[in-house]
Amino acid sequence: MVQPAATGHVPVMVERITELLAPALAAGGTYVDCTLGLSGHARAILDACPGARLVGIDRDADALAIARERLADYGDRVALYEAVYDELPEVLAEDGTPRVQAILADLGLSSLQIDRRERGFAYSVDAPLDMRMTQSSGPTAADVVNTYDARNLARILRAFGEERFADRIARRIVSERASEPFTTSGRLVSVIAEAIPAASRATGGHPAKRTFQALRIEVNRELEALEGLLPAALDALAPAGRFAVLAYHSLEDRMVKRCFAEASTDRAPRDMPVVPPALRAQFHLVTRGAERPGADEESVNPRAASARLRVIEREVTP
Repeated sequence: MVQPAATGHVPVMVERITELLAPALAAGGTYVDCTLGLSGHARAILDACPGARLVGIDRDADALAIARERLADYGDRVALYEAVYDELPEVLAEDGTPRVQAILADLGLSSLQIDRRERGFAYSVDAPLDMRMTQSSGPTAADVVNTYDARNLARILRAFGEERFADRIARRIVSERASEPFTTSGRLVSVIAEAIPAASRATGGHPAKRTFQALRIEVNRELEALEGLLPAALDALAPAGRFAVLAYHSLEDRMVKRCFAEASTDRAPRDMPVVPPALRAQFHLVTRGAERPGADEESVNPRAASARLRVIEREVTP
């Protein structure tokens, strides 16, 4: 049963991820954690695979600083880089490691980002409307809600939040900001709730959940970054190398599912009796569909409830 770490941070599906990635690192090699966060997964992999080294990537300077302290005992087995995960090719070039044995992308928010009120990710507390994973640059959530017109606001709420009341919420935001710009999450949450019909507010979770998800994705260009990461990670895998992705909402998971399905499918016509080696799939699926956390883990770590895990492996070609 998964137990909380001494720090209170509980990495999602850490035992299963370690079980699935460890075979690729049995003879050593490089493990890339594309979303290092507080380093929970990385520590588990390094402990389970004493011959492996870590290339840790995170766009959040605060997370990297904490991870650097927590990983200090591993010495030169660890190299950390401040970058967005779609910059994987550049990171590996700088590291001098063109091919790696295992890669993990945990696409959820880190505990650090959720728990630090001033970061503005949580809709349950009143905080500045920031939501940037890279705090030193880029537009904030306040910039989005205060400058996008109603049409564009509705577009991102539908596309990134799958919010069925996107038009109503967008119009209410534009109307309310005319008298006073939005600066904190508390006022935005109230406006969102007022825009949603009362009957719908009582079901489907917190009324601001989908809007906050959409704003976070827009601010951090998360789906664009994921679109760049997926082919780059597959290309970086050595033979028998494995790539694991933890997704937390359907938009991410659909992208991963589609990419993995294409990579693990032969490119020859279906009626071809013998598939030439050049047209054979270069990868095969390790997991059947998306694996989910068990009830025991969800009871310890409610944040794991929406997680979906998929793993793919590069074929060993003669």
